[in-house]
Amino acid sequence: MTLTSTLDDRITGSLLGAAVGDALGGPVEGWTPEQISLRHGGRVHGIVGPWHEEWRTARPIAPYHKGDGHVTDDTLMTRLLIEVYEEVRDHLDAYAVAAHLVPRMIGAPRWIPELEAEALPLQRVFLAEKWLVARVHYGHVDPREAGAGNIVNCGAAMYMAPVGLVNAARPEAAYAEALEVAAPHQSSYGREAAGVFAAAVAAACAPGASVTSVVDTCLALAKDGTRAAIEAVCEVAAGHRDFETALVPLRRAVAPFDTVGADYRAPSLGARRPSRLHAIEELPVALGMLVVGEGDYRRTVLGAVNYGRDCDSIATMGGAVAGALGGAAAVPGEWAKQVAEASRLDLHGPATRLAEVAREIFVRDRARNRAQAEAFAALAGEGLADGGPQA
Repeated sequence: MTLTSTLDDRITGSLLGAAVGDALGGPVEGWTPEQISLRHGGRVHGIVGPWHEEWRTARPIAPYHKGDGHVTDDTLMTRLLIEVYEEVRDHLDAYAVAAHLVPRMIGAPRWIPELEAEALPLQRVFLAEKWLVARVHYGHVDPREAGAGNIVNCGAAMYMAPVGLVNAARPEAAYAEALEVAAPHQSSYGREAAGVFAAAVAAACAPGASVTSVVDTCLALAKDGTRAAIEAVCEVAAGHRDFETALVPLRRAVAPFDTVGADYRAPSLGARRPSRLHAIEELPVALGMLVVGEGDYRRTVLGAVNYGRDCDSIATMGGAVAGALGGAAAVPGEWAKQVAEASRLDLHGPATRLAEVAREIFVRDRARNRAQAEAFAALAGEGLADGGPQA
């Protein structure tokens, strides 16, 4: 397999894996493993229907049709970010989010699977994502500082896979870029998780990447509570090879770092506030399920889905990393087909276009690195041809 086809395959696998994981987790989001098992007569092993048959009026689900292969806001925001990369065709920063992502949230209606209608993305996203529009578009806050004050959650992390993919095999660069891209949206451990998740995706794209190399990369880059949570969860996960036995231990391992509390639908008074000691739950558990599943897409994502709580985002993250490790073939074709048809989305086109952008960015990076190396060599009195710094 050539390097180019490997890049295409890993980008397709990651984005396809994220969208399918999102759709699998959506209908059981917010419930416990016990409640999920009771509702579905056992563990979920594929795409299922809505939790409530009367989903149009059932609270707190209405008016969203979560289930039957519909993607959620995780995938919608991911696709918007891909579109920004397509337009800018270079690395992004906080100002690119303000100039290109926010206008897409409010600019034109598009098909929203959960609403089964054309609507603005703003009309689907959660309040933590509406924050982007309120602060940047209406409040004219400096994009680099706009995330401060928002609730701290996985809202920014959930759509950072494209940042990891355009920085394929460069996790340190993915981490730094994601922190910048997440700045208008999140602060504290929510922003940190965005950086680490992007790094995980970038690390999974490296030739010879493995579950171990991905987790080690995350631990090398993550800071404070995020690092501690990943370490604690993955250490516990290493003792399991079946998600059934891992569900309770993984929740127990992440609980000291999670501010939401035991009842996901009734968060504690200290929930989602900035802290150096805490972490979002979703990323550590996604990596933990990756360890339990030994990198296998199906095992990783089903573990994430049956974990419950914010399982659409957990499965999105786990699916993105497992998909990058295994390529497009790792994602079950029947799941991908059902999600594409139910959500009325082309799940392959955005991946193809993002791969093209990633190549263009790589060429630009190489030219920039060469120019910097030549300038440094001149300043240092060294020649590139006789042992000086190389690009």
